[in-house]
Amino acid sequence: MRKLVIVGLYLMSSSFIFSQNSLEAKSILDEVSTKMAAYQNMFISFSQTLSNEEAGILEGDEPPIKGEIYLMGEKYNLKYLGNTFIYDGKKLYIINNEEKEVAISEGDLSADDGFIYPSKLFTFYQEGYNFELGKIKNYKGRKIQFVTLNPIDSNSDIIKVELGIDAKTKHIYKLIQTGSNGAKTSFTITTFKNNQAISYDFFTFNEQKYLDQNYTID
Repeated sequence: MRKLVIVGLYLMSSSFIFSQNSLEAKSILDEVSTKMAAYQNMFISFSQTLSNEEAGILEGDEPPIKGEIYLMGEKYNLKYLGNTFIYDGKKLYIINNEEKEVAISEGDLSADDGFIYPSKLFTFYQEGYNFELGKIKNYKGRKIQFVTLNPIDSNSDIIKVELGIDAKTKHIYKLIQTGSNGAKTSFTITTFKNNQAISYDFFTFNEQKYLDQNYTID
């Protein structure tokens, strides 16, 4: 009987600690989300790296992929993988500068493939995940608090996401996404600016501009 009581107390204690850990992690994410939502707009430049030990791909084997994004509410202007993505709140314009083609679709980038796009960096974690407080790591003198996000969907292509948050500014600094295939995709924010002087036209697709440059528009 005494053993059963001890086991019961241990399970209750473990459950309480886990619950507190999860609540603290969620509180940090809520603070980040509230702070990001208060900005009129944001500019972020980032670098992306990929590693997959099973495939023999190590981080640093290839130069990082660089990109930048301007965000204003739901609208954004993203430069990534040689393309420009303009979302005006209703339609998404994907401008392939190499092929000189423009594809137009209703709605934003899809998350059906399990990939966290840079445009979703500040919102993806708001649903579909359980939270767990991780370690604090030091990056060039900055204390980065990590939060581990575990997908609720057991069939998700993502096993876990580690979100690194600057303990001082409450800005997202790093994201590490681990896929079911063992691949790790890391985004590191290299520049962050808020409330910049940005014209609304920056989030509007100028069709004539691209027609004049002989782009094909679908």
